[in-house]
Amino acid sequence: MVYELRTYTLHPGKVNDYLEAVRTHALPVLESEGSLVGFWSTEIGPLNQVVHLWKYRDLQDRAEKRAGRAKNPRWTEGFLPQIMPLLVSMETKILTPADFSPLT
Repeated sequence: MVYELRTYTLHPGKVNDYLEAVRTHALPVLESEGSLVGFWSTEIGPLNQVVHLWKYRDLQDRAEKRAGRAKNPRWTEGFLPQIMPLLVSMETKILTPADFSPLT
């Protein structure tokens, strides 16, 4: 299992516009995919950010789902044009679960 943690920094005052674009355009595409774990916005610390967490079986699963989104007009023509002008920066981290043995 791999997780993808994405942090998007938005222009000041644009978080609500971004979240509305997600509600309107992205969620209908993402709900059928089942990879989105959660979506948050920051209130303390770095402001004007949204953070989302994705879960995939492996990196191949991630690549396949992202390729599917890239072919979906609801994503490429509906969602992306709405959010791109709102973004200042994007950061992606691929996380793998830590395997801890019990401490003795």
